[in-house]
Amino acid sequence: MARPLRLATWNVEWFTHLFDDQDRLRPDREWSGRHQVTRIDQITALATVLRAMDADAVMVIEAPDTGSRRSSVRALESFARETGLRTHRAVTGFPSETEQEISLLYDPDRLRARHDPREAPDAPRFDALWRFDVDGDALPEPIRFSKPPLELAVTVQGRLLRLIGVHLKSKSPHGARSPEEAIRIGIDNRRKQLAEAVWLRRRIEAHLAAGDSLIVLGDVNDGPGLDEYEKLFGHSGLEVLMGVDAPPEVRLCDPHARLARASRHGLTASTARFWNPAAERYFEALLDYILVSPDLAQPPAGPQAPVWRIWHPLNDPACAGDPDLGRALLTASDHFPVTLDLRL
Repeated sequence: MARPLRLATWNVEWFTHLFDDQDRLRPDREWSGRHQVTRIDQITALATVLRAMDADAVMVIEAPDTGSRRSSVRALESFARETGLRTHRAVTGFPSETEQEISLLYDPDRLRARHDPREAPDAPRFDALWRFDVDGDALPEPIRFSKPPLELAVTVQGRLLRLIGVHLKSKSPHGARSPEEAIRIGIDNRRKQLAEAVWLRRRIEAHLAAGDSLIVLGDVNDGPGLDEYEKLFGHSGLEVLMGVDAPPEVRLCDPHARLARASRHGLTASTARFWNPAAERYFEALLDYILVSPDLAQPPAGPQAPVWRIWHPLNDPACAGDPDLGRALLTASDHFPVTLDLRL
């Protein structure tokens, strides 16, 4: 049986801090962007995990910065070269307003990938300005992605796949001078995030209407029951992307998302682990997904079925049973990778 295509998404916390302004790795004992983790330790951990995953392509969320002097592609290819990874080619899209890009690191012997932004009559390209009524006052507000999704055309074994890398994030209520103002700012930011999800969903529907095999992967930063604002809006941003109210033939599938929707505040998976200084403990959340179009989700069972996996150092038996890999996963980032094996 032919080897499946393995795709991954991984949010790497402050990847950009591992490089200098010429996009060269800094394997030294200075602190990285991760709390009490040196640059050399994070670099070593990242390489350990990436080799263990052995993915054909990794959608890197919070990839190194692209700016006037820096290049996400150059940095990622430098990292791959220095650490001996087979995924040694990179592609990125529209630069973000932050130091955190969305880029794909891939093996050119397994696939070809190019930035291929599209637009639809009701949803412009992801670098454009879009107007959408987010607060129900019949006056559309201007919406712009601070982290534009990365839309790719990927060719594997002569088959075309459409990939969209995403990083949706609702900003914290910085600058609030009272609890009431914090609530107001939080609701406004949440509305903007959901508007971005609607924009993405319209692009998703255009791909599905065209008959494209589509994969949307990355950090959605919310999910069913994740925060107190969800009841104000009816659905989470994840559910908007999935199209939970749409007919089955235009819904996107991810079994971890389906589990979260079914259980709400009960049993669920997790892809991220954060330290809460106020509570002095870690907490976990399901934030990272690989959503696929119905044609790629078939068959739902059997040897040809797609296989999703969260590389969680404590919850995944294979990761937990490998002490070196488990330590590397905890050192490399505050998120854990998600992989999808597809037989095309």
